Amino acid sequence: MFLILICVFSAVVMSQNKLTSVDFEIFGNVQGVCFRMYTEEQGRSLGLSGWVKNTRQGTVIGQIQGPMDKVNDMKLWLKNVGSPSSRIDRAVFSNERDMCKLELHGFSTRY
Repeated sequence: MFLILICVFSAVVMSQNKLTSVDFEIFGNVQGVCFRMYTEEQGRSLGLSGWVKNTRQGTVIGQIQGPMDKVNDMKLWLKNVGSPSSRIDRAVFSNERDMCKLELHGFSTRY
């Protein structure tokens, strides 16, 4: 029993420390409603690295990097919350991959 608990605890700790990267694209009313500013703020508050940018097609794209559990929290936020005035119709996540170390540092808005 004790060994099983150690294995479960070890798996949880490893998944929390595992670094991951994911690209995203958010569809809906997400431009002109401070979506990028709130995304940058949320990413920083979670301790993530990444970037966010408006597209000419009216979507918002970006990339987030950090511990898997925090990246998953950010994915939920991007899919369900966003900025107060936004309307999120769809969130697409792609190119998810594990990483040994972060490639980005800090969270910024790109133009």
